[in-house]
Amino acid sequence: MTTPGPRSFGTLPGGGEVTVHTLTAPGGPVLRVLDLGATVQALHLPDPAGGPGTNVVLGQPDAAACAAPPEAFLGAVVGRYANRIAGARFPLDGELVQLVANEGGNTLHGGPDGFHRRLWRTVFAGRDRLVLELVSPAGDQGFPGELTVRATYTVNGPTVALDLEARTDAPTVVNLAGHLYLNLAGEGSGTVEDHLLTVAADHYLPVGRDGLPTGGLAPVAGTPLDLTTPARLGERMRSEHPHVAAVGGIDHSFHLRGTGLRAAARLEHSAGGRSVELWTDQPALQVYTGNALDGAITGPGGRGYPRGAGLALEPQRHPDSPNRPELSDPVLRPGETYRSRTEWRFRY
Repeated sequence: MTTPGPRSFGTLPGGGEVTVHTLTAPGGPVLRVLDLGATVQALHLPDPAGGPGTNVVLGQPDAAACAAPPEAFLGAVVGRYANRIAGARFPLDGELVQLVANEGGNTLHGGPDGFHRRLWRTVFAGRDRLVLELVSPAGDQGFPGELTVRATYTVNGPTVALDLEARTDAPTVVNLAGHLYLNLAGEGSGTVEDHLLTVAADHYLPVGRDGLPTGGLAPVAGTPLDLTTPARLGERMRSEHPHVAAVGGIDHSFHLRGTGLRAAARLEHSAGGRSVELWTDQPALQVYTGNALDGAITGPGGRGYPRGAGLALEPQRHPDSPNRPELSDPVLRPGETYRSRTEWRFRY
C-alpha cells in the first residue's frame, strides 16, 4: 500500500497520463481510485494483526492493461446508461434516439466509448475524499444533451461511499453505477463460490441469453435467485435453472425492497472473517458473478481472473428502462439532478 495522495499510474496507448489517488481514514480501508473511469483499482482492508492488509477488489496493474481487451469494466463508473439498452435505441419525448451499439445490436454500459474509458477531471483530492468530474457532450455515443457528472469517493472508518450526481441541459436518460468486483478472500485468490450472499429483494428480472429482459418482474421464491437468506454463491451460479443457465451464472437485476438509503445486500466470507453490507438509494441491484471472466485478464497480483473471480453488486435502474419505463424512470431533464449513493460497510 502507499501513502495518501496522487501519483502516476502510467500512460494510455493513445496518450494521456492516468493518475491514481489513494484515500484512507483512521482505522479504515485504503482505497485507490483512478481518474480513468473514476475506477476503484484496489481496496485494502486492514489486517487485525497489523500486516499490509488485503485487497478485496479486482483491478488492473497499470494504465496499459486498463485499455487492453477484453473489457470487464473492473471497478469503473459506467454510463451514461449502465447495463443494456435493447436495439441501441429508445423513444424520448416522441423522438427515436439512436445510440452506438457495442454488444451485438445493443448498447452496454454507455457504448464502446463509455465513461469507463474517459479521463475524469480532479475537482478535489483530500486524504479521505476525492471528487472527479466528467462532461459528456450532446450526442456522445448518441445520447442527447450535455451531461455533467460528478463522482465523489469517501472513506469514513470502515465505510467506503460513492456519491454520483448528474445534470443535463436537455432531456436525456441517465443510469450510473459503480462496477466494483468484490472478492473478500483477496484479489487473485480464486473465486467467490464459497462466499455467502443475501439480497433484500423478493423479485428479479428474467433475461434471455442477450441479458435483456424477457418480460416483467418475477418472484424469486422457488428459484436459485432467491437470495433473501444467505446463499452459497457456487451453488446458485452453477444452477441448471433456465434463467441462470441462459447467462452462465447470475447476471440479473433484483428489485430492492423499500426506498431511500437502505441495506440492499450482504456478502460474507466466513473463512477470512470478512463481510460487507451494501447500502443504496437505487431501486434495483444488478448481481453479476463474473461469468465472462476466463483468465485472460491478469490482476495486479499477477494472477489471471477465472470465471467467478469476483462478484459485482451494481446499484442502478433496471436494464432497458428507456424502452421499459414501467420498470424504472431513467429520464433526466434540465433543472433536475440525478443522484445515487452507494455505501460499502465492511467488517474485518
